[in-house]
Amino acid sequence: MKLYSPWEKAFKKVSSPFEHFIHAQTTTGKVLMLMTILALIMANTPLTEGYEQFFHTKIDLVVGSFKLSYTVHHWINDGLMTLFFFIIGLEIKREILVGELSNIKVAILPILAAIGGMIFPALIYFGINANEPSAIGWGVPMATDIAFAISALVLLGKRVSTALITFLVALAIVDDLGAVLVIAIFYTDQIHFVPLALSGITFLILIMLNRFGIHAILPYFIVGIFMWFFVLDSGIHATITGVIAAMAIPSKPKYAPLSFSKYTKKLLDEYDKYPVCENHILHEKQKYILASIEDRINAVESPATRLEQSLHLPVALIVIPLFALANAGIAIDFNSIGSVIIEPISMGIIFGLVLGKVIGIFGISWLAIKLKIAKLPDQSSMSQIFGVALLGGIGFTMSIFIADLAFLNSPEFIFQAKVGILTASLFAGLSGFLWLKYIAKKPV
Repeated sequence: MKLYSPWEKAFKKVSSPFEHFIHAQTTTGKVLMLMTILALIMANTPLTEGYEQFFHTKIDLVVGSFKLSYTVHHWINDGLMTLFFFIIGLEIKREILVGELSNIKVAILPILAAIGGMIFPALIYFGINANEPSAIGWGVPMATDIAFAISALVLLGKRVSTALITFLVALAIVDDLGAVLVIAIFYTDQIHFVPLALSGITFLILIMLNRFGIHAILPYFIVGIFMWFFVLDSGIHATITGVIAAMAIPSKPKYAPLSFSKYTKKLLDEYDKYPVCENHILHEKQKYILASIEDRINAVESPATRLEQSLHLPVALIVIPLFALANAGIAIDFNSIGSVIIEPISMGIIFGLVLGKVIGIFGISWLAIKLKIAKLPDQSSMSQIFGVALLGGIGFTMSIFIADLAFLNSPEFIFQAKVGILTASLFAGLSGFLWLKYIAKKPV
């Protein structure tokens, strides 16, 4: 009889890729909340000096005459966050190939809702900040934090259908793709074409590795590192490397599942031919058979799937929490917080994330369903779509990331943006959760 370690059963419950994805996002949401609170505490207590000194400490990377010198904060935002964008790229690719975005009839509603949820917040922000230097921040309220939004839905349990969760996942992934394009196109100050061309060559090398059927991870990792350096030097934000590299990772397994099944049965029959020793020591041939089965298991799963599953937890428990700790720490002066909230930047973000997301997601969904362009997710209601639209106003991770890019040389604007993001995200999260829990009803 199998004896489980204390947490082993909980992890074994996560079996399908979708369940694994939801589990990872829920974990991220919980840890994000903890680290955000910790960052706010550290920024508003006597710990603030040590907090700021740590994230402004410089770390140098020197290879021969080549040198990169950035602060800890910069390494997190430009380096570690590349892994976060790599996961986003893998998720986008999976959804397009085999997920909810692979069937246009199913995908049309979240795609339209996501587009509406990006356009209207940007328009509202731009309307409030028109003719101001802060107008450049129109991209900040476009993003939805998938981890927080999914965590809120999962906490509702059986009150929401799996189809509604899937709708939010597909919507958030399209939203992420839109945010990546906005960062790449609109938040790049100056492009240096030689390193950009070199990054293009490295991408072609990644494609060639894919086409030659190379499934080992190491070659992609080595070429990806060079690609990151070139993109960083080109002037485009280096984290975009993660999404681009993900597109080149093989999504097909080395061996077909049917051949794996036949091969494994043959090896297991061979394994059973050898007698079991009294002390349970395996025969040398049995060890070889088990190693062959393990290799085959790895080969029947695509590199993209293996990477997504293996990186989800480290990104959820290390990368995103570090980002939150480094970026969510804002010193709050409660005597002046009222005046900060009514600044155009804060108001633009608050109204963009709360009102804009509702108009964009719910409004476009309602219109698409009324025009019979799309249909409601199974076992869902329009009232629940309204609740999901509210949750879409949780910007946080991507919104803070875009704010840092938009207002790169203006700490005052970044501060106002973060106040707006935290205020809007808190309101959107609470109102969306309460709406879905107490007002919206799941169809019988």
